[in-house]
Amino acid sequence: MNSDSPPAGPVCAPRRPTRQITAGKVTIGGGAPVRVQSMTTTKTGDFEATHQQIKELATAGCELVRVTVNDDEAARTLPALVAFSNVPLVADVHYDHKMALAALEAGVAKLRINPGNIGSRDHVREVARAAADKGVPIRIGVNRGSLHRRYEEQAKTDPAGALVQSALDELEVLAAVGFHDVAVSLKSSDPGEVVQACRRFAALSDVPQHLGVTEAGTLLAGTTRSVAAMSVLLAEGIGDTIRISLADDPVHEVTAAFHMLQALGLREGYARVVACPTCGRVEVDVVALAAKVEALAKDLPGDRVISVMGCIVNGPGEAKAADLGIAAGRSKVAIYRKGELHRTIEKSELETVLVEEIERLR
Repeated sequence: MNSDSPPAGPVCAPRRPTRQITAGKVTIGGGAPVRVQSMTTTKTGDFEATHQQIKELATAGCELVRVTVNDDEAARTLPALVAFSNVPLVADVHYDHKMALAALEAGVAKLRINPGNIGSRDHVREVARAAADKGVPIRIGVNRGSLHRRYEEQAKTDPAGALVQSALDELEVLAAVGFHDVAVSLKSSDPGEVVQACRRFAALSDVPQHLGVTEAGTLLAGTTRSVAAMSVLLAEGIGDTIRISLADDPVHEVTAAFHMLQALGLREGYARVVACPTCGRVEVDVVALAAKVEALAKDLPGDRVISVMGCIVNGPGEAKAADLGIAAGRSKVAIYRKGELHRTIEKSELETVLVEEIERLR
């Protein structure tokens, strides 16, 4: 790039102004950072398994953890999970509004109810009054796969509009009892529908939005589909919390979410590992080496950059631009620190030297 070129502009538009809600000690919307959420995959009634997964998610950086509250055993276990969790818990409730009332009594930080299946509007009002008494916000979670039958005809011709209308109608139900401590999610397994619905809702309301592509798929496909929708919306300033929904270990959801937010300049995530895609010129196993570096660097500050390059074409240039750079040659490996050649080592020394050099970045 020419040295006279203007600096690159910001990736994202300014955040859409929204009202702010609070789940436990976590603020959502109203200028707060975009929050990362995930959900346990265990039976909530199994305290040990669920508590362990909550801890793993929290360690990965998850800021809100959703747990299903779908039966009496889950409801009975919930108070202990709340007491021992180091991250706010969100109760996910379908079909039985009494589960929502039980979750509120258990001390959850937030409720998620599905207007498509939670029951009568009288039940919704009862839950809203109880949530108001506890100071607990509610997320109206609209899902394309479980829309109320009153929106079936609209969904045939305007699926995004049906999602938006369902959310707006439920907001009115809550507002009728004076409840405004709300967030909304508009989800579909179709990324295009998600983008359309969230844009349309954002033009109509200052309610915070939780973003997600539901039933997105397995690790690679699900991450790709989620990012395809959410990066568009986030770049437009839309979105206050996010979940990358995967048919996999939920810790991967958190890791992927922070990588996306970091790439968009919205959050500081993990140390960035720059690695070449490999070709016939590489002189080391870049794939294995980059994976090892990521594992070693997972606890480094998010502004650190480590370059792992397998040959001399781009290796020295990328290495010089990193806090720590590794450029492999045919028999030697050059180690760069802060843009300067630090040392040249034998390939056999690389693993030992890596550990030493990464420790120096802490």
